[in-house]
Amino acid sequence: MRMSTSVNPIPPGFHSLTLHLNVEGAAAYIDFLKNAFGAVEISRSPGPGGKLMHASLKIGDSMLMLNDDLSQEFGMPPAVRGNLPFHINLYVPDADATCAQAVAAGAQVTMPVSDQFWGDRYGHVRDPFGFTWAIATHKEDLTPAEIQERMGKAFGAGHS
Repeated sequence: MRMSTSVNPIPPGFHSLTLHLNVEGAAAYIDFLKNAFGAVEISRSPGPGGKLMHASLKIGDSMLMLNDDLSQEFGMPPAVRGNLPFHINLYVPDADATCAQAVAAGAQVTMPVSDQFWGDRYGHVRDPFGFTWAIATHKEDLTPAEIQERMGKAFGAGHS
């Protein structure tokens, strides 16, 4: 198959890096994302046994892809829940309001939103499906030296 030079290698609306999640209960997760973060559903493809094979959503200016955990159907290890080794970072105009909206939709605060030494207003929520969302509003443009100085004050002068 030959690639056309007129086709953009990145589909419209996507960025070079796009998160794709395996979720137990993908349809319910889509509902949560709509309520918590104002996600807009772009597409949904049914899969085997009533599971969701693929869905695309837009949150802010970014796309998110997800599907049900299909590990059993495709002979793969099962999806992991709980303390995952990553956060989904979401920049929004008002971190406090978005955090409150996520909590109202069923998320739990794991780090209250507060001003941070790097210039963001920032906090964490864990959603009912086990994913941690870092919600942030960028408030200040700081130099690396200013961030380092503030970090030293935040963690004590002996921290480097």
